[in-house]
Amino acid sequence: MRVEMITKEYPPEIYGGAGVHVAELVTALRASIDVSVRAFGAPRDEAETASYRTPAGLAAANPALQTLGTDLEIVAAIEQADIVHSHTWYANFAGHLASQLHGIPHVLTAHSLEPLRPWKAEQLGGGYAVSSGIEKLAYENAAAVIAVSAGMRADILRSYPQVDPAKVRVIHNGIDVERWRPVQDPAFLASVGMDPDRPSVVFVGRITRQKGLPYLLRAARMLPPEVQLILCAGAPDTPEIMAEVQEGVRLLQQTREGVIWIERMLPRDQLSAILTAATTFVCPSVYEPLGIVNLEAMACGAAVVGTATGGIPEVVADGVTGRLVPIDQVQDGTGTPVDPERYVSDLAAALTEVALDPARAREYGDAGRERARQEFSWASIADTTRELYAELSR
Repeated sequence: MRVEMITKEYPPEIYGGAGVHVAELVTALRASIDVSVRAFGAPRDEAETASYRTPAGLAAANPALQTLGTDLEIVAAIEQADIVHSHTWYANFAGHLASQLHGIPHVLTAHSLEPLRPWKAEQLGGGYAVSSGIEKLAYENAAAVIAVSAGMRADILRSYPQVDPAKVRVIHNGIDVERWRPVQDPAFLASVGMDPDRPSVVFVGRITRQKGLPYLLRAARMLPPEVQLILCAGAPDTPEIMAEVQEGVRLLQQTREGVIWIERMLPRDQLSAILTAATTFVCPSVYEPLGIVNLEAMACGAAVVGTATGGIPEVVADGVTGRLVPIDQVQDGTGTPVDPERYVSDLAAALTEVALDPARAREYGDAGRERARQEFSWASIADTTRELYAELSR
């Protein structure tokens, strides 16, 4: 069996969970089938992997049009395959056209949904309508849609009621617990200003509306003064959200010590060292199909405090691997809390509870690493994905 895997993100150009997912899935699948990767970006030095840049004629175009131009370059290069598998709307158009052109099944993995990310209009302008239309076209015509959580599956069927529920399968994201593991590196922690002897809350993620960072910055004002806040946050979606976060951090640093903001992307071992030293990891997302970063934190032995939304409750076991923060959300696609002050207060309370009980936090962390190892291995995810391919190609 030969599979054409199409993705915007692929090592070394990864900025979110979708890229991590594709990289791990490809590695696991290649143990048993032929997988060719076609990715956006600069040339890569990897066998069976091709890269595609924005066509020169679209260099100044809206980012959505640049994406479609790259998709067309990819489709033109595909010749023979049994399955085409795309990830995110950026690659969905290429997958859809390749399916039509070559008469092969198109599988797509849903990592997020455009109707549930309306703030992207800030980033793409009219291109958001284009991305939304492309995603709808691909979902309604795909042979199978993989949802990375049951919560995501429900979102897909609600957002795209024309999609046949029978073709939407849940296959979770995964984690490699051999690569993501507890790492002790006191020298690195000292270099960034993190004190492993003080309680700490760690955030890791892109600066985007869905990650809920402004809510965390407000909640941090309520944390006990001895609690450190370490933000590994970069890659802002827009100048506006970046400015909002900068101001929130500035105000926080005026009133408390131990607020550390690391804007650069850290290599895995350094990030693992921060997660290992964390009393608790926090995922304040208002939209999160699964949250692979939660699995990374769990694999490093960190307790996790996360919003009870999307697929997060399928990863974080409340009272076992961490705590879930309840949230009642406006049903307009933004994920905005109905009562933002209550959500912020509940988030601060959960973080305080875990951060000030290091023994319980360690128990949560130990249970989280075991849960990640047993229930979210890439080998089992690849097996399930390969079975779906075989079913569709019969």
